[in-house]
Amino acid sequence: MKQLHLIISALLLFFVSNLFSQEETFSITHGPYLQALTENEVTIVWTTNRKGISWVELAPDDDTHFYLTERPRIYSEGFGFKVVDSVHVVTLTNLDPNTTYRYRIYSQEVLSHVGTKVLYGPVAASNVYRKKPFKFTTSNPKKNDISFLVINDIHGNNDLMENLLKGTDWGKTDLVFFNGDMTNDIRSEEQLFGDFLDKSVELFASETPMYYARGNHETRGNFATTFPRYFPTPTKQLYYMFRQGPVCFVVLDCGEDKPDSDLEYSRIVAFDRYRTQQANWLKEAVKKDIFLDAPYRVVIVHMPPFGGWHGEQEIKDKFVPVLEKAGIDVMLCGHLHRHVFKKAGDGQNFPIIANANKAVIKAHTENSVLVLDVADEEGKVVQNLKISARK
Repeated sequence: MKQLHLIISALLLFFVSNLFSQEETFSITHGPYLQALTENEVTIVWTTNRKGISWVELAPDDDTHFYLTERPRIYSEGFGFKVVDSVHVVTLTNLDPNTTYRYRIYSQEVLSHVGTKVLYGPVAASNVYRKKPFKFTTSNPKKNDISFLVINDIHGNNDLMENLLKGTDWGKTDLVFFNGDMTNDIRSEEQLFGDFLDKSVELFASETPMYYARGNHETRGNFATTFPRYFPTPTKQLYYMFRQGPVCFVVLDCGEDKPDSDLEYSRIVAFDRYRTQQANWLKEAVKKDIFLDAPYRVVIVHMPPFGGWHGEQEIKDKFVPVLEKAGIDVMLCGHLHRHVFKKAGDGQNFPIIANANKAVIKAHTENSVLVLDVADEEGKVVQNLKISARK
């Protein structure tokens, strides 16, 4: 009798749910986009208009049709459960380095969960019947040459971002960095995607990995604390390190630019201690082989260690001494909305490029040299920096 009551309750929930949602079919609303891609794993993120379970089907990039055989399913899981959510985060592990895979995403709505009874609704999925499946290629630390892009301070201007990335050969671009302030603040999921993420997916992010260095504006707004949910990293922190080809990238989280006590933050932030936490992590990270063995060492952080504001001084006091001692080749920043270049010896022992908000850093390695071209909206190169590989 009790079981019958549970079934009836579930059916009632199902019919009520259908009654109020007939006008809106369960669907994928944003994504997918790649995050935290390394030589052995990648995380794929997308969203749906209602909650459900989710999974990825994975296939090798060979001559077979995606429907030739049943492909393995990798679910969004946590603590022994399949995650029921509208933000879907699926991590694929045990992948082979330097290997291209095809993938398809699925979500199935969960209409009710009463006791041990789960009532499922429709399935939404990417189309591989009439369209080609998405692809990604895992990192290759032994790769001789790579190409990457850095943009920052877009502040929700999709047209500007599209213009800066215009003409990019995505087949020859290994990765993209968003170096902070891609939005003015974060007040909702729709704003987050509308400001830049949807355009990123349209242009490249479903197949070319994007790595994020959070800026000070991404810390603002009532939805800002959800930022890590949408941008998982290789270390599960917003500061991390990874290797692609000959380059070791160290990505740091700058925090806010004013003191924690500033009225603007309403006593909700603690970035001074957070930057100290990062500095302690950084001291250990630079001792690791992926850093020590890399021909090039590149640091990505939104705020530069100059400018006179509190956050910039914190970067200078807490991060720069560690980086100087470890020996890095270049620091790439943004924040100032203008192009500033500081040579090694001009306050620090490594060069710094503070990229303007209307420019893109186009970088590649070739013949044991790292080349960084800073190009404006018209494609004109306003600075060229060349760094020789370490022996």
